[in-house]
Amino acid sequence: MKKSLQTLLAWLSLAVAAYAIAAYAVLPLGAVLHPDIRLSFAAHVPALVYLHVFAAAAALLLGPLQFRADLRARWPTLHRGLGRVYLALGVGLGGLSGLALAANAYGGAWSRAGFATLALLWLATGVLALQRILRGDVAGHRRWMARNFALTLAAVTLRLYLPAAIVGGLSLALAYPVVAWLCWLPNLALAEWLLSRAAPAALATRRAGGAGRRAGWRRAFGAGPAESAH
Repeated sequence: MKKSLQTLLAWLSLAVAAYAIAAYAVLPLGAVLHPDIRLSFAAHVPALVYLHVFAAAAALLLGPLQFRADLRARWPTLHRGLGRVYLALGVGLGGLSGLALAANAYGGAWSRAGFATLALLWLATGVLALQRILRGDVAGHRRWMARNFALTLAAVTLRLYLPAAIVGGLSLALAYPVVAWLCWLPNLALAEWLLSRAAPAALATRRAGGAGRRAGWRRAFGAGPAESAH
């Protein structure tokens, strides 16, 4: 990922997290929402709403830090600690509460299905990222973390696309079910495209590293490890 895009996503994540924390920590529940959406909040358990908002805000704040190569290199223990908090608190609690809230989402069946699918994929990609790192597969861990954070960014794109749709003349009743899918599907598609572009470069790097090690063996011993065994 280009550094400029990484920086932009980090600032957008910070802005949305700060907005959510301020809106839900200071104002009454649902005060910043459209009146039609606010009515649907009557069906939600308030504790679940707060849990989802603050857990997702934690994911938005911590997620960008996990992709900083300098932090991974200089403070690996901090990187691992923040990663545990991101996956357990942000993705785990945020995803489970989001799945529960999706059952009563504004906009009908399409909205409920869109947000429920998002929550399930957010949880699943988080579990897969954790499994990969526990197995020592760093490259696989990074790929699944990229997919997972693309889904975390649904909190950002939702707040970009929905106002744009309303300003563009769509009614909330029409726009909301569409945005329930649009806020994460393009994010995931973009992540897959970026990963597919990075894969050949990563493979070339691994091959170059292997060739360099074999050349070192030849210079030191006159043969590579496999050759010296014959």
